[in-house]
Amino acid sequence: MKVVGVGCGPGMLTRAAADAITRAGSIYGSPRAIALAAYCIRKDCPVHEIEDYKALRTLPPTTVVLSTGDPMLAGLGYLGGEVIPGISSLQLAAARIGIPLTRVMIVNAHGKDHLHAIEEVVSVVHHGRIAFLIADPAFSIPALAGALEAALFSCRLVVCADLGYPEEEISSGDTGNPPSVSSGLYVLFAGLF
Repeated sequence: MKVVGVGCGPGMLTRAAADAITRAGSIYGSPRAIALAAYCIRKDCPVHEIEDYKALRTLPPTTVVLSTGDPMLAGLGYLGGEVIPGISSLQLAAARIGIPLTRVMIVNAHGKDHLHAIEEVVSVVHHGRIAFLIADPAFSIPALAGALEAALFSCRLVVCADLGYPEEEISSGDTGNPPSVSSGLYVLFAGLF
């Protein structure tokens, strides 16, 4: 099995990823991942939406599992097999804002304990780094801003929503006036930058 990153938005599929998808015996992915890779999928290739993530490890070697963004950034790279990287939301967001990746620490709050993620962001900012937060729709940006203020850190907050899509939106604020987000598909930077 190959786990192939399809990028975080349209047009971000690498040549290696496109080649692997074109040669696949079958394909599994989320509806979003399948849509991003659709132009590379052969008409005779069976395509399946993932219903049981635990069963993915048992797929035959000719199978390609599509992962949005990069499989090793909170993606499906944990499944094993050959991993073909993709352009991640971290790479695109940092490029859009002009943040060197060497200053960034990643915090994953997507489907995770949000209070713990907020504590991690506070720690990252405390140590002079920029936190990159992978969020989900239920994550509270005002709660993060409040926790940073309570820890005596006034810093910049930038939300990047729908990266790579026509409706992409980047909103900037700070802990005193945090940015809002209207999309469930977003990431956030917090720190001094």
